[in-house]
Amino acid sequence: METSLAASKRQLLSNVLYYILFITMCLIVFIPILLVVFGSFKTNAELGATSPFSLPKNFFHFENYVKAFNEGHILLGLRNTFVMVVVSMAGNALLGTMTAFVLNRFDFKFKKVILLLFLVSMIIPTYTTEIARFQLIHSMHLYNTLGAPLIIYVGTDIMQIYIYIQFLEKISAQLDESAMMDGASYFRVFWSIIFPLLLPATATLGILKSVTIMNDIYLQNLYMPKKELATLPTALMAFVGERTSDLVALCAGIILVLLPSVLFYIVFQRFIFKGLMDGAVKG
Repeated sequence: METSLAASKRQLLSNVLYYILFITMCLIVFIPILLVVFGSFKTNAELGATSPFSLPKNFFHFENYVKAFNEGHILLGLRNTFVMVVVSMAGNALLGTMTAFVLNRFDFKFKKVILLLFLVSMIIPTYTTEIARFQLIHSMHLYNTLGAPLIIYVGTDIMQIYIYIQFLEKISAQLDESAMMDGASYFRVFWSIIFPLLLPATATLGILKSVTIMNDIYLQNLYMPKKELATLPTALMAFVGERTSDLVALCAGIILVLLPSVLFYIVFQRFIFKGLMDGAVKG
């Protein structure tokens, strides 16, 4: 009886700690967003005179959103972002699946070294190699073009390889052997058998990559400062100046830029979780 009571107390304490942690994480995530929403409905004078946590006097003050949409060139940013997302997803899918196929199906010299290099590239901070990468992009005459961030986004990474390899582990190698006995080449095996079976993983990684691109302001602002190449994240730079900043328009712009990512994630979240779980559990 005492053992059962002690177990119940431990379970209760565990549940309380779980909910405290859950509520804390929710507050950390949602409070900054809520403050931005409040700011988007205020005037600059009201924003400076009131607490960030205070409610706006007028929740129907949409002038900030109109200004953010027009002066931030949101439609232009949406177009450029769409191009980068589509091209990056296609390039990532091809390079990632091909790389994982070779590493999973073939044994060759320096295979472990190649895997180690992928891992090391994830450990080394990106900023330590930024000067070399910038010089490389500039020497390729890609600076201030859509090709500059695209060539970076298209590059595969260890997370892609790991997820693809987990899926490939569940695909019997006998399918490859049967196809090759019928005269299929390695490329034919990959394109007609392996690639279609990797579509769940490709959908998952494509969605994650798309959300990353739609939220990335660093690479896009660094390699494409030209106004004609503005994307959804860099469109926000229109409201930040060296001397003055239009903070309420910036808040409205942040919400406008956030909406596509949120809607994209809500619509495709079941594919994300399904793809990750399918890849994590071996058949």
